[in-house]
Amino acid sequence: MTAFSILDLAPVAEGRTPGEALANSLDLARHAEGWGYRRFWLAEHHNMVGIASAATAVVLAHVAAGTSTIRVGAGGIMLPNHSPLVIAEQFGTLAELHPGRIDLGLGRAPGTDQRTLRALRRTPEAADRFPSDVVELQALLAPAGEDQVIRAVPGAGTEVPLYILGSSLFGAELAGLLGLPYAFASHFAPQALIEALALYRAGFRPSEQSDRPYAIAGVNVIAADTDVEARRLFTSTQQAFTNMIRGRRGRLQPPIADIEAYWTPGEKAHVSGMLARSFVGSRETVRAGLAAFVAETGVDEVIAAAAIHDHGARLRSYEILADVAADLRAGRAAA
Repeated sequence: MTAFSILDLAPVAEGRTPGEALANSLDLARHAEGWGYRRFWLAEHHNMVGIASAATAVVLAHVAAGTSTIRVGAGGIMLPNHSPLVIAEQFGTLAELHPGRIDLGLGRAPGTDQRTLRALRRTPEAADRFPSDVVELQALLAPAGEDQVIRAVPGAGTEVPLYILGSSLFGAELAGLLGLPYAFASHFAPQALIEALALYRAGFRPSEQSDRPYAIAGVNVIAADTDVEARRLFTSTQQAFTNMIRGRRGRLQPPIADIEAYWTPGEKAHVSGMLARSFVGSRETVRAGLAAFVAETGVDEVIAAAAIHDHGARLRSYEILADVAADLRAGRAAA
C-alpha cells in the first residue's frame, strides 16, 4: 500500500514575508496530520528569496512542536554543507524532543549556487566525501561505544532513520549499498527515475535500519476542484522554473491566465521536461495520473510538492490529494 507524504519548501509568495511562509508551513503540517499524511519534510536551500527553510533543523523544530503525531524531517539536509557531528547533534536534539517522529534525509547537492557555496565555506571536494560522511553520521546517531571519544550529545543512541536523496544513479547505488531508504527527486529531475529505482532495488543490501528496499518518489501535485483551476494554479510553478533557467529566482508569483505568453518555446520544452512528473487537475484527473504512476514505478511512498501562491488554495490541493490517497488505498483508481 503506497503511503503519501508532503515535501514543503516553505515558499515565500510574492507580497508575503518569510515569517508568513513559515507560519503557513506549520498550518499545512497541522492540516496534513489531520488528513492522514505519513510525513512532512522540509528542504535545505540557501540564498533563495522564495524559500524560507534555509535553517532546516530550526524550522523542523517549529513544525514538530506544533504537531503531535505526523513524522517530521528533512528532505533534505545537504550533508556536504555541514559537519556530520553538528547534524547528529541537531537531529539528535529533535529526536529527544519528539521521540519516534524525526526523519533525516540526506543529499550531496549544495542546495544553492556557486557563489553561495563559498559563503557556506564548502570546499569543491566536499561532495566527494558524501558516502563517508553518511557512514560517520550514522555512527554518531548509533549507541556510543564505551571507549568512544567523540559523541553527539544529544544524538548518540537516538538512531534517527536516514534516507538517501538523489536525482541521479549515484544516490540510488549508495542507498542500496548502505541498506537505506531512497528518495528520488522526480519533482524536478525526473529523467533517471526508472533507471535509478531499478539500480537501487537490484543493489540493495539489508541493514540494521532496513531489511528491504524502500523507495520514495517526489512529484508535483496541483489539485483543485476543476482541471481548469488546477492548470491556472500550476502556472506559478511553471513561472518559477522558467525564472530559474533565466537566472532570475524570486518569490513565488501569482498564477497567470496564459503561460504560453510567458515562456519561449525553448523554455517551455526545458521546463516541461523538468516538471514531467507533475499531476495537475481535479480529484479524478490526479487520481488517474497517480494510480498510473504508482503502477509504473512500484514506489512505496509518494511525497508531493505543491508550489501554489495562495495558501488557501495550497491547503485545498493537499486536501484533495488526501482524498485521492484514500481512494487509491481502497483500490479506486478510476473515476
